[in-house]
Amino acid sequence: MDTSTKTNNSALYTLITVFFFWGFIGASNGVFIPFCKAKFGLDQFQSQLIDFAFYGAYYIGALLLFIFSSVAKRDILNSWGFKKGIINGLLLSTFGAAFMIFAVIQGSYALILAALFVVALGFSLQQTSAQPFAASLGAPQTASSRLNLAGGVNSFGTTIGPIVVSIALFGVISGVNIDEFAKRADSLDKMEILYACVGGLFLLAAGLFTVSKKLPSGKSDDSFEPANKAMKTLIGITLALVAIFAYIFSRYEDPEFITRFVENKEQDFLGLGLTVASLLVVVFGLLFANSTAKRNPAGWGAMKYPQLVLGMLGIFTYVGVEVTIQSNLGELLSTPVFGGIEGAALAPYISMYWGSLMIGRWAGAITVFNPSNSMRKILLIVVPYVAFGVVLFVNHVSGQDVGPLYAYAAVVAIQIAGFFMGQDKPARTLMIFGLLGMAGMIIGLMSTGTIAIYAFMSGGLFCSIMWPAIFALAITGLGKYTSQGSAFLVMMILGGGIIPPLHGKISDVIGIHESYFIPVICFAYLAFYGYAVKNILRKQNIDIDNIELAGGH
Repeated sequence: MDTSTKTNNSALYTLITVFFFWGFIGASNGVFIPFCKAKFGLDQFQSQLIDFAFYGAYYIGALLLFIFSSVAKRDILNSWGFKKGIINGLLLSTFGAAFMIFAVIQGSYALILAALFVVALGFSLQQTSAQPFAASLGAPQTASSRLNLAGGVNSFGTTIGPIVVSIALFGVISGVNIDEFAKRADSLDKMEILYACVGGLFLLAAGLFTVSKKLPSGKSDDSFEPANKAMKTLIGITLALVAIFAYIFSRYEDPEFITRFVENKEQDFLGLGLTVASLLVVVFGLLFANSTAKRNPAGWGAMKYPQLVLGMLGIFTYVGVEVTIQSNLGELLSTPVFGGIEGAALAPYISMYWGSLMIGRWAGAITVFNPSNSMRKILLIVVPYVAFGVVLFVNHVSGQDVGPLYAYAAVVAIQIAGFFMGQDKPARTLMIFGLLGMAGMIIGLMSTGTIAIYAFMSGGLFCSIMWPAIFALAITGLGKYTSQGSAFLVMMILGGGIIPPLHGKISDVIGIHESYFIPVICFAYLAFYGYAVKNILRKQNIDIDNIELAGGH
């Protein structure tokens, strides 16, 4: 037994390296977006296409696996084994890193987007493999501990990613003028070195997985469940989204459009309408699927369960709000009323935003160690501040000014109160954190300066436990469709590719500060899901208060 445990732990430590990569690259986009905006003369919507390319790849990758498996009538990923799935994903991301070096040398924004898409396509394959793989490396009763550990490593990657990319782009000089720096011919050169290192790490990790004798191949016992109607619906949603964004992209090839709406900053209501339409396609497409499945469940697979479909919209909304707050934060902080913060000076704020997720996930992992009730209460207060100190320390040693972040400790106290009110119950905690997120965004909308900055950054604190909560609630009661439902949920990472561009387009029309009403709506839905899913599952005779929080994206 001891040997088996050590073997599984060794395999887990190898596995969680990929969780770090996802966080590192995804969070660094918060610094890369304002740089690309200045470098290539983009509007806010165009700059958000970085998120569209990155998170859209997660959706496309998971959808293609589902389609190919449906055609083959077998789970392709399971036939490979989770280990081989991760290796293939790492190799694909390695190619994407090499592609990024080529894109940077060419100085092409379109190629940079394509390279990010390929990197994230590899991440999609890794993510679809790694989460069930981590859960399988031991007893089911301790799966949450392994997923929380992986989520904590992911969050550490999100914390240092913005700092490393900031140093790669700007050096350690705070307050560099991003517009002047971006105009330099060599401003992208360090990205070549960064992605050469990242690509090397991807390749090294793939080699490590290949030669590791302690890492099992990893396969599920679940059989593949066909869902042809669900597949056709998802394909229809995809084609509609491709058509909308293809038309939006084509407009940027029109010199008259560039002059009127980009250079002269005229309002682009057609572009706004089309971007809103992309959101509605996803929302109403999924609601239509569930409504139709209720009348005739044959062919819909997991989509006949309302907790899953509403949970898919929950993951879509959660990833969207998590990403859009930080992706637009650089533009917000660069405005005069927010202090004109830009360049390398942005890194501590982006890092603290992503560090806020780490603070919450570390606190959420406390119950894994089965402390006594009194010790748990003490740790719920101590652990978040230890994580807060780690974020400050990482920024300090990188040469950043962390003075403006000290008072953020008061906001952490609000999150701690939320944990006590949530009582480790996923639906209750999700509802409370959704309401707290709404409150934070409303305060940010109604104020400026430090108070507003803290309010917007608090979104990271309240997003921190949402992935595991939504995931656990959405797959509850699915039975033989659990594996399929999990794949559908991973597809909904697409929210990170739809909501930020919508936010960016709205900011081009009404202003960046005012556009932060978008996160208010997102948090409102997440609070609603936490409230509604309890009643949905109760009708299925399921007591959700016994569901254990696990995992982290």
